[in-house]
This record gives sequence, structure tokens and C-alpha cells, in this order.
Amino acid sequence: MYIIAGLGNPGRNYAGTRHNIGFDTLDVLATKNNIKFNKTKFRADFGEGIVGGEKVILVKPQTFMNLSGESIRPLRDFYKVPDENIIIIYDDISLPLGKLRLRGKGSAGGHNGMKSIIYQLNTDIFPRIKIGVGAPPNEDYDLADFVLGKFSKDEVEILRNTVDKVCDAVESIIRNGVEKTMSKFNV
Repeated sequence: MYIIAGLGNPGRNYAGTRHNIGFDTLDVLATKNNIKFNKTKFRADFGEGIVGGEKVILVKPQTFMNLSGESIRPLRDFYKVPDENIIIIYDDISLPLGKLRLRGKGSAGGHNGMKSIIYQLNTDIFPRIKIGVGAPPNEDYDLADFVLGKFSKDEVEILRNTVDKVCDAVESIIRNGVEKTMSKFNV
């Protein structure tokens, strides 16, 4: 079994923002695999189904970004999912818009949602897929305003293709493992 978590913030105010690209990606993955978000528990909205021939739980933590681990840890513990079978999808301002980067482990890289997950799981050894949302237009631009800002129509078009690739990468991780998937998608 796998937990696939997309990070974001709950509520209409945050829909379509850079910080919610993880939620948006999970919506596409759920649609492609006929999975419904029909459960609310562990401070998360989630649904169960099959991706890549394996049972999965698609998770949208409802804790707000900075406390994401407080949702992921109890789900992991309840379903007894090994850390290496937890895949996290989230935004990254250090990557150009539309670029994706897979890692099998590593630091939070300054991302507060990932800091929370690493702290709560007590490990940084789990796969993650970072989606580039670009950087603020200048160094004086408020970072919170940037990640909580909405994508332009042009950016949405670029990200549509990226989100499809992320969905393919998730299935590849499940079927082929992280290393093979990294060599295919980290180009």
C-alpha cells in the first residue's frame, strides 16, 4: 500500500495558488484512476483506490501547509504504510515553472510543509516530487504573497502538462521504484 499526499492549504481562498499545486495534482491523479475523496479523518480528506496496480490512499492534509505532517503521520501509523511508500507532491520555488524533480530522500529545502512531515515521520527517507512554480519576480517580493498567489492563464497551461507527467511519475514509482523513475523523469 502507498500513501500519496499532495500538499496545499484547505479552503476556497487557496484554490489555484502556487502552494496548492499538490492538491491540484492529486485531483488529476484521482480523476485518472477513478478515486473519490470520500473520507475525512486524521485531519485529511482522502480516498482509496488503485494506482499502478497497487492499493493507494490519496491524501490532502487539511491542517494547512505548515502542519502537513500532523495529518500524514497518523495515516501512516493507522494503515501501517512503510515510509518508503509515502510519496509527497508539493510546490518548489527554486525550480523553474513547470519543471519537476524527484528525490527518494532529502532535506525539506526550506519548505515548511516538508519540514513538518520530516519532523512527524522522524525520517527524510521517502519519495517526493517537487513541482516548479517559479520564483518571485524580485528579491523584495514577499514570499508568502508569492506562494499564496494564483497562477496566470499562461502558467496554468504550462502546468497542465507537468501535472500529467507527475501523475505518470507516481505510477512509475509504484511500478518501477524511485531510482528508475528518477532517471526517466529528472531530465
